[in-house]
Amino acid sequence: MEILSTHRTFDGTLHYCRHQSATTGTPMRFTLFLPPGEGPFPLLVWLSGLTCTEENFATKGGAYGAAAALGLAIVAPDTSPRGEGVADHPDYDFGQGAGFYVDATEKPWAPHFTMETYIVRDLLEAVHGAFPVDAGRRAISGHSMGGHGALTLALKHPDLFRSVGAFAPICSPTRCPWGRKAFTGYLGADETAWAGHDATRLIEAGAAKGRYDDILIEQGTADPWLVEQLKPELLEAACEAAGQPLTVLRHEGYDHGYFFVATFIADHLAWHRERLD
Repeated sequence: MEILSTHRTFDGTLHYCRHQSATTGTPMRFTLFLPPGEGPFPLLVWLSGLTCTEENFATKGGAYGAAAALGLAIVAPDTSPRGEGVADHPDYDFGQGAGFYVDATEKPWAPHFTMETYIVRDLLEAVHGAFPVDAGRRAISGHSMGGHGALTLALKHPDLFRSVGAFAPICSPTRCPWGRKAFTGYLGADETAWAGHDATRLIEAGAAKGRYDDILIEQGTADPWLVEQLKPELLEAACEAAGQPLTVLRHEGYDHGYFFVATFIADHLAWHRERLD
C-alpha cells in the first residue's frame, strides 16, 4: 500500500492510494475519505462510470462534507486496470476506463480486466487492512457504468453490503448498446454468460431475495442516455414482479453528469448511513 498524497477536508482526510492487485496483476489506484474521529467507520464503496478514474468522484462528487457529518468513509477505485501490457481500445466506452465491473474471459482483456473480483476481494482487503473501517458495515453505490456495477455486485455478493443504491445506473446492460458492446468484448458472443452481470436479469432470477429492505435509484429526467442506455423501467418491472422493494427518485430537469450527483449526494449518503447502524 502506498499513500501517494493526503489532503485535509471537512476535518477529515482524503487519501490518494496505490496498491498491487493480485487479481488484475497491475497496480491499482483509489481514493479514500476518512471522516474526523477514531473509527472504525462504516464504509461506502463508490464505483464510477465510463472514462472515469479514482479522482472524478473525489473532485466532482461534492460528498465529503456530508460524509464527515455522517461519520462515513468512502472509497472510490479506478474503473479499470491500466499500465504497461494492459490492453486498451480507442473507443471511450470500451477498454481502459470502461471495465464494467466484470471478470473478462476473452483475450486480450483477460487476465487483467478482472474488476468484479478486484472490487469484492482485493480492494476491500486492501482498505480494511490499512485503514480504520468496519468490515461489518459496508454500503455500495455508483454512477452510470458504476451504478450497474454497484447493483450487480450487491446482488451477487449480498453478504458484503448492507445497502445498495445508484445514480443513473445502466439497469439492464444486456439490453442496451453500452452493455452489449462491453459484454461481447469481455465475455464473448454467448449471451447466456451475460445474465449474471445484468441487475434486472439477476432480480428476475431471484438474486438476493429478501436481503435488501430497499434499493435506491436516483435518475435525472433530462438524462440524454435515459431511453437508449439506462432503462430504469426494466428494473422497476423486475423488482415489482419479484417483490423486491425499489425506490426510483426521478429528479426533474437533471442530466447525467456530476452536477446531478453533487446535488443529491448528501441525501443519498444519509439514506445509506441509516442502514449501516
